[in-house]
Amino acid sequence: MEIKDFFKAVVDSDNAPVVVCDLQHTIIYMNPTAVERYKKRGGAELVGSSLLDCHNEKSNIMIKKVVEWFGKSAENNRIFTFRNDRENKDVYMIALRDGEGGLIGYYEKHEFRNPEISTRYNMD
Repeated sequence: MEIKDFFKAVVDSDNAPVVVCDLQHTIIYMNPTAVERYKKRGGAELVGSSLLDCHNEKSNIMIKKVVEWFGKSAENNRIFTFRNDRENKDVYMIALRDGEGGLIGYYEKHEFRNPEISTRYNMD
């Protein structure tokens, strides 16, 4: 098994949607949670299309500004973009970099703030 298979398994097991884009804003991957969440907008059919087609002009301007900021420094890797009170989560844009620190793309990260309600190590 190749290491990329392990990374894909990590992303696919995340219960938050993960939509990965290249620097031209093309959606190159959606994890199963993202496919389900964005089913009404096309789900898996969105892969290969522009993320910018899924947002309004104001959001597109900010997405482009953030990607430009990511490109200015290898230190610019994470930025808070949105608070969703209804789902009790914060949303971030995260830079994706190659082994030399070059910017290769980005994704949106959802961090839910709800406390866990299951018991620790519950295997029932």
